[in-house]
Amino acid sequence: MSKHSDTSWKQDHPVSLLGNAVQRANRAVKQAMSHPDEQLVEQAQQSLTHAEQALENAIQFEEHMDMVQQNQEQLELMKQQLQQTQTFIEDQQ
Repeated sequence: MSKHSDTSWKQDHPVSLLGNAVQRANRAVKQAMSHPDEQLVEQAQQSLTHAEQALENAIQFEEHMDMVQQNQEQLELMKQQLQQTQTFIEDQQ
């Protein structure tokens, strides 16, 4: 197996895809928190939904469950943070 295809496999592995999705969601949530705005909250929610789908795929793969668990915990924290941001926006209206 060539080095390139080994790298491609790692990038396409469900746990890698989950990690990438969680990182993108984390950036989106942080942006929504630092600039509370309905559009940014919606974008963060979409990123979280995508990350949750990646989580389900990674769980079904049944490998590297410690990493899956860490990402799941991080997702739960981000959902709480986004909910707080949504509440803040609603209170400002």
